[in-house]
Amino acid sequence: MSKKEEYLRKPEWLKIKLNTNENYTGLKKMMREKNLHTVCEEARCPNIHECWAVRRTATFMILGDVCTRACRFCAVKTGLPNELDLKEPERVADSVALMNLKHVVVTAVARDDLKDGGAAVFAETVRAIRRKNPFVSIEVLPSDMGGVYENLKTLMDARPDILNHNIETVRRLSDRVRARAKYERSLEFLRRAKEMQPDIPTKSSLMIGLGETKEDIIETMDDLRANNVDIMTIGQYLQPTKKHLKVEKYYHPDEFQELKEIALSKGFSHCEAGPLVRSSYHADEQVNAAAKHKQMLGEQDSEAKEAL
Repeated sequence: MSKKEEYLRKPEWLKIKLNTNENYTGLKKMMREKNLHTVCEEARCPNIHECWAVRRTATFMILGDVCTRACRFCAVKTGLPNELDLKEPERVADSVALMNLKHVVVTAVARDDLKDGGAAVFAETVRAIRRKNPFVSIEVLPSDMGGVYENLKTLMDARPDILNHNIETVRRLSDRVRARAKYERSLEFLRRAKEMQPDIPTKSSLMIGLGETKEDIIETMDDLRANNVDIMTIGQYLQPTKKHLKVEKYYHPDEFQELKEIALSKGFSHCEAGPLVRSSYHADEQVNAAAKHKQMLGEQDSEAKEAL
């Protein structure tokens, strides 16, 4: 292997001990019996045991497990998807109840083969969960759905508690890292979601370690805030296989802490930043933080009006 092709070794702070207890293995078994997919498993998330067994949160991946895009950072299978499973929303809702979840994230593979990008099934999944689990908070994490306004409106009309759409990487690297998705389109998607439902918090995630600079990261923060994004997560990119983009840098936890402080100083209501942070990490805390931030702004606005 040449010097240029050498792979960086993972530092100690990225090594975790998996906790495959009975609670976790039982939930995994139930997922297979219900023929459901989770991005926790598909994307090889390092926090799956904490989320499933301790925090009672999970991220369901609907619309199948085959994506129409082939992003160079992602471990999800790519190819031609199967037909839509119209009974999937009810199965997801039943599983949320059986898992006794407090917060659920619903994501999906990109379905560029569908005219609505899967928006109708996405929206029905939100409604089904709400019918059977009225006290569970719901976060949705869609692709850009082709950037079609009507597709996003179908989803936002179902009124999830949080709309999450990942910017993934910085502007300068976007075309190399992502497939079909465009940096500006993602910003537009987030801005339109807020315009449609101003009271629903928006969120986006950035993975670092792909060759970006600190200036690139700060530019992304500014771009997200300029489009009224409320919540941001920042995590370390980990190469899923040798076929994917290699890691250019492992950031130290202290660097993540600094980025978190910068993000909060720019006006994000909440920011999770750390080596093992993923888009849905501590998502249950984020919805609560967003609600408290909204309440605080409302109180400040009332005080300002009284002062006048």
